[in-house]
Amino acid sequence: MTEQQFPEPTVGVFIFNQQGKLLLLQSHKWPGAYVVPGGHVELGERLEEAAVREAKEETGLDVYDLKFINFQEFVYDPSFWKKRHFIFFDYACKTNSLTVTLNDEAEEHLWVTLDAALRLPLDSYTRISVEKIIAGNLS
Repeated sequence: MTEQQFPEPTVGVFIFNQQGKLLLLQSHKWPGAYVVPGGHVELGERLEEAAVREAKEETGLDVYDLKFINFQEFVYDPSFWKKRHFIFFDYACKTNSLTVTLNDEAEEHLWVTLDAALRLPLDSYTRISVEKIIAGNLS
């Protein structure tokens, strides 16, 4: 892989099931922390399209009713397995399914309430977005 030349726009997907529980993942890319599905935005792809695609690729879930949460800057934070510069665009959304099929980016998953999520070792960026969701600050 070539050295990163520019910040990479990425999406984080906060998926809620019909019971209002949030899907969290454990991934080797974020050691010791729970995170949400997400990834890079492809050329020509809109942010919401990237969120829908990443949710499907990483979890097998179809999502809908996307609401923008926030954006965050991630500049060479050691919490990620590689030295990277990201700009996160986080979205909350819904799914009608509980059947999660993880790809090779995550090892485990769980569905939790937002309050329970805050008691888990979330990565700091996921925690900020969960707190914004709890506060009701969605677009």
